[in-house]
This record gives sequence, structure tokens and C-alpha cells, in this order.
Amino acid sequence: MAFREFDAPALSRRSLIKGSAYAAAGSALAGLPFSQLLAAHDVSTGWPNVAKLVEKYVGGGKVANMLITLGNGQEDHAHTVSRGKLAFGSKKQIDADSLYRIYSQTKPITGMATMMLIDEGKLGLDQPLAEIIPAFAEMRVLKTQESPLDDSVPAERPITIRQLLTHTSGLGYNIISKGHLLKAFNDQGITSGQISKLPIPGVAAGDSAPSLEAFADRLAALPLMYQPGTQWSYSASIDLLGRVIEVASGQSFDAFLQERLFDPLGMESTFWQVPESELGRLTDNYGILNGVPLPVDPASNSIYAEKPPLIWGGSGLVCSARDYDRFQRMLLGHGKLDGKRVMGELAVRVGTGNIMPKTATTKGTWVDGQGMGAGGRSVGSQFGWGGAAGTLSTIDYDLNMRVGLYTQYIPAETYPIRKEFIEAVLADTAAMKGA
Repeated sequence: MAFREFDAPALSRRSLIKGSAYAAAGSALAGLPFSQLLAAHDVSTGWPNVAKLVEKYVGGGKVANMLITLGNGQEDHAHTVSRGKLAFGSKKQIDADSLYRIYSQTKPITGMATMMLIDEGKLGLDQPLAEIIPAFAEMRVLKTQESPLDDSVPAERPITIRQLLTHTSGLGYNIISKGHLLKAFNDQGITSGQISKLPIPGVAAGDSAPSLEAFADRLAALPLMYQPGTQWSYSASIDLLGRVIEVASGQSFDAFLQERLFDPLGMESTFWQVPESELGRLTDNYGILNGVPLPVDPASNSIYAEKPPLIWGGSGLVCSARDYDRFQRMLLGHGKLDGKRVMGELAVRVGTGNIMPKTATTKGTWVDGQGMGAGGRSVGSQFGWGGAAGTLSTIDYDLNMRVGLYTQYIPAETYPIRKEFIEAVLADTAAMKGA
């Protein structure tokens, strides 16, 4: 089942943390005694509004579970506020080791893998993509979003690695493109991720490209949506970076991530395919229809239990909150975890900062006025991104804090959970400062 995030894909990500709201949260949190507040693993009593939010959605039967992680500095565990079971009707309580489909939260991982190769001199931040994959040497750009594929003009400049990292390359995406270009994406299997074995209304079905090499070659043969380096537009660029990593490293994309990130970080519960032995930890994913949650990917028959047709750098991972918190903690440690260097400090500092091309605009988009780092949003001292099934991750360097939100439902815009989460954090931190 090809992944096309229902009929209004951009809307499903508008509920990601807004820079202004999180900046306000940061201001409120500054100076709070976190070592005291986060003295226990479960901190529901210290964060009553966050706990109330969890109760509202889980107790109200809107979602089967919700787990929030709050990590302080380099503490070796994140503190949690959580409630719920792996699925409606399940007897097994969720915890930090339960498995969630993180979809686009995969993107910052791919972004940091790219930064590692830049740090090692195997890639350049402003290197033309065509030097790595020659098929992208002579790109063309559609005259309009609805134009036939042959109604195009030459690209005025080459696509660069920086543009791929920040969604400013002009590439399309099967979850945002329109008309003839969208049809070509779906017909040619240039898809991103998977949802279910079941047919889902509004989700395009079809065979995926069989490899990242084929994915890249097919993508190179299609016109761009925008001139490179001019416009922020959510794109297939992070998936394409998986192929860039393969060519630059000489390893398969998944092998590179396993050897260079997952193993060194101790991310033992991060999978492209969930092993049969671990399916007992996998949550169910739900589609919300008229306010009713219906299982679209139950753990007992999950598409994630099968080998994926492609390793998508933009959406493919299933992960535990504990594992992703270790990735966040490494970034918060500027490349170090438990005293061991996993990434170069400069690679992390650059990758979590705003590396948007100066020529590109975000005006009119759902990241209007904000920055982009390597596969994630960069606003002030914060870096992070969210996933299509309700997950979210953010680190804040000024606060020396890492935050995660885990639940499972689609489409994500059905509930304003992320917006309400920020409001709950603001309310709790204001109360803490008042006390």
C-alpha cells in the first residue's frame, strides 16, 4: 500500500509544534529546577495539565494510548506521563519500550546521517546532487502545478545537498503533488512509506520502486515543482538522501544507519521490519472515521511485520520512545552519548541549526517564517519534527531538554493533540514559576 497521506496531506502537519508557541514555552521553562521536578520516571503529578491532556484523549476513548517523554540534559532516561494500552481491548499497558510507527520522525535521523558524511568530507553541503547521481544533471521545472509533464522549462541552477536536507530542491512528493505529476509518482512507485495491508479510501495503492537506486532514477526523470533553491515545499528529498548516502558511503542505506547510528546509540528497538519476536510490543494504528477509531494497521496483521519494498529515509521506521530519546540525547550532547562520540560536534551544530538557502522562501507555507535544519524544523534553540501518526520530537539547547509525544492515529489533523500539548506545557510551566 503506497503512502499518500489522505486528501489534504499538508494539513496533517500543520499541527506540528509552531515556533512561536514553543519559544514561549521555552521562555516559561527557563530557570525551572528540572532535577527536582523530574525526580521520578512518571511525572504526572508535576505536570497536571499534561496529565489532563493524556486523560482527555485516552480516557475519552479517542486514542488507545499516549506517552509523553520529558528528558533533562544527559540523564540516562526520560521521565514520562502516559496512559493506555497497546490497542483498544488489549490488556498490555504501554511504556517507553512499546513500539510506534514514527513516519516522518525518520527524517531527522536521515538528515543527521547525511551530516556525518558531510563532516567526513564524503559529501558537501552545497555540492550539486548531480555529482553524486548524474541523472539529476539536467532537470526541468513544471510551468504550473497542474501542467502536463512536458510543459516545463530548464532548471536555472543545480539541486544541492543543502536543498535536499531543507525541502528546497523543488522536488515533488506523492503526498503533496497534484495532477499529472502526482499520477506519475503513483504510477511509477515513487512513493514514501506504507500504512496498511488494507485498502484505505483516499490512499493511493500501487507497487513501490524496488530499490533506492530505482527510486532515484525514476524521480530524476520527472520535472520539478519549483526552481531549485527558491521555495520551501515538502518533498521526497529525504527519501532521495537515502540513495545519496548509499553512493557516498559505499554501504546500503539501512546498513549505514545500523552501523553508524543505531548500534552506537544502543537503539535496539528501532526497526524497518518488526521481528516476529517483538510484535508483542507493537501498538495498533488507527484511522479516525467520524470520530470513531478503526484499526488500519493492527499489530497482529501489521504491514510493518513484513520486509518493506524500499527503505524510505523519510518515513520508514518503527521505534520505541526509549530509543528515540537516545537519539535526541545524542543531539542534545552535540554528538556524544554516555561519553562516547557518535557524531562530530560541528555536524550536529550545523545540522540542528537553520541551514535554509538564503534564496528560498517559506512564505505561505506551514513553516512560514521558520527555519529548517537537516531533516527537521529549526527555530531558535529548538530542533525536531513529527510523524503522520501523531508522534513528535523536539530538543531545546537553551533548556537542555528533550521532549517526545507518542500515540497512533491517522490522519494527524483529526485531533489538535500537538497544539494542546504545547498549551498544556505552557500552563504547567507557568504554574511552576508561580510556585
